[in-house]
Amino acid sequence: MKHLKIILLLLLVSFMLNGFWSGKSDKEIIQDTKKEIQERLQTNNKTLRDLYKYSPEAKKILLRSYGYASFTNFGVNLIFISAETGKGLAHNNKTGLTTYMNMASGGVGLGLGAKDFRIIFLFKNKKVYENFINNGWEANASAKYKEEGKAYNAAITIAPGIRMYKLTKNGLSLQATIHGTKYWKDGDLN
Repeated sequence: MKHLKIILLLLLVSFMLNGFWSGKSDKEIIQDTKKEIQERLQTNNKTLRDLYKYSPEAKKILLRSYGYASFTNFGVNLIFISAETGKGLAHNNKTGLTTYMNMASGGVGLGLGAKDFRIIFLFKNKKVYENFINNGWEANASAKYKEEGKAYNAAITIAPGIRMYKLTKNGLSLQATIHGTKYWKDGDLN
């Protein structure tokens, strides 16, 4: 009997430490989820307003695209190691459905500092959009700005059917590197 009590106690402790029990009621979890969704929608709206401010043509392009995704990112580079984390959403312009997503990346390289930026992806068709949403995406792209006409003056093609805008505190970034970045659905919000 003593061994059974110890086993049950160990199981209870392991469930609590593994995140199966958060200590929050169902109502609190639902409120937290609604709050997080609202924050992501507000951030997305601000990101799009900023994009249109720096590149007014982007609004027409975004509305013609099959869908888009926007992410806020924060990265730190400490001597030889860099890491980024972020969150955002993907919106299907054809169906109106929104999918909440996360991103993370890591790498090695010489540097020191922190960066705060936002990324907007435009998806040309259903295939590339759904692949991004359903399979996640591992980006290993690097591109530099070059003139492609007025409509795409600040967008960068990073993969077939995917264009990207990168916003920094100073406006649009004319160089974008997204090496080793993984995007995936947020299991808690969808």
